[in-house]
Amino acid sequence: MSGKKIESSESGFKFDKRKSKLFLIFLFVLLNIGVIAATALAEFGNSKEAKDLSEVTINWWLIVPAALCFIVAICIEIHKYAIMIKEMFHECEGYDAKRAWKVASRTVLLGKYYDNITPAAVGGQPFQIYYMRKNSGLSRGNSTSIPIFGMITGQIGFLIVALVCFTLGAPLINNAVLLTTAWFGLLFFAFWPVVVAAATFFPKPTTSIIKSLIKFLAKIRIVKNQKKALEKVEAEVAEYVDSVKKIVKTHKLFLKTIFYSVCFNLLMASIPFFVLKAFGGDTDFLACLATTIAVMSAVYFVPTPGNAGAAEGTFYLVFSALSSGYVFWAMLVWRFFSYYIYIIMGPIIYSHMHFEKKKEKTNEKNKKLGS
Repeated sequence: MSGKKIESSESGFKFDKRKSKLFLIFLFVLLNIGVIAATALAEFGNSKEAKDLSEVTINWWLIVPAALCFIVAICIEIHKYAIMIKEMFHECEGYDAKRAWKVASRTVLLGKYYDNITPAAVGGQPFQIYYMRKNSGLSRGNSTSIPIFGMITGQIGFLIVALVCFTLGAPLINNAVLLTTAWFGLLFFAFWPVVVAAATFFPKPTTSIIKSLIKFLAKIRIVKNQKKALEKVEAEVAEYVDSVKKIVKTHKLFLKTIFYSVCFNLLMASIPFFVLKAFGGDTDFLACLATTIAVMSAVYFVPTPGNAGAAEGTFYLVFSALSSGYVFWAMLVWRFFSYYIYIIMGPIIYSHMHFEKKKEKTNEKNKKLGS
C-alpha cells in the first residue's frame, strides 16, 4: 500500500445524498409491491374455479357502505389517538388540534402498515413509539404510553364486541371447531391488557424484571453502560406509568377510547357482510358479524404478516354463502379493505413525509438567504 489517500472527488465518484434517498424510496415501494404480489399469489393464486370478472354480477352500490365502514373506522381510530395526544399537548408549545390530528393519523396508519408486514403484527407499536418520540414533541413517557394504550384499548374493544357477538350469535355459528378456536383466541387478546395493567399498577416488580434483564445483557456485553441503562429504564418506566395512570384517571377520556375501539372493531367486522351482499350472498347481519368476529379471533395468534395463509382459509366460512366462482372476487375485495390498503398507504405516507421535509429544508434555506 502506498498510503495515498484517495478522495471521492478525485476518483470521480460523488455521493449524491438526494439521489440516494430517492433510490431508497424506490426500493421501499418495490418491496411493498413484492409483499402485495407474494401475499396475493399465496392467497389467491390457486383459485382456478373463479369466474372471469366480466361474468360476475356485482351490486356495486353495496361496495360503497363497505368502503364507508373502512373510512369511518380509520377516522375513529385516528380521533382516538388525537384525543389522547391533546390530553398531553399542554406540555408542548405551539401544539394545536391540527398537529395532533396529523401526528395521530400517521401514527395509526404507519402502525397498521407495520402490523401488516411483520410476523404476528409485532412491528406496529414499536414503530409508533419511535415515530411519536421523533415527531410528536411529547415526552418519551407520553410517546410510549399513547401507542401502547391505543393498542390495549383496541384489544379491549374487540373483546367487548366478541363477547357480545358470541353471547347473542353463538347459535348462528355453525362450526363448533371455529367457535372453540375463537374462544381460545380471545385469551391472546386478553393477554396484553392484563400484562400492561400489571406493569402500570405494579411498577416496582416490572422495573425489577427489566433491570434483571439489563444486568444479564450487560454481562454478555450487549449493554455497554449498565448504570446509565438502569437509570434510563427507571426514569422511563416511572414516566410511562404516570402517563397511563393520567389517561385512566381521566375517566371521560378512558371511556371514550374504549367506545371508539368498540366502534372501530364493529365497523371493520361489518365489511364482509356488505361485500357478501354486493356479490349476491343471502345472509343475516348478526350471523355474518358473529362468524367474522369468530374468524378474526381464531386467526389472531397466527404468526404471519396480516394473518396471510390463515385469514383467507378461515374466511371461506364467511363467504361460503356464495357460489365457488364468486368467492374469489368477494375474498379479494375483503382483503383489500382488511390488508392490502394498509400496504399501499405505507409508501404513500412515507413519500409525503419525504417531500414535506424537503419543502421545510427549502423554506429554511430561503429564510436564511432572505435575512
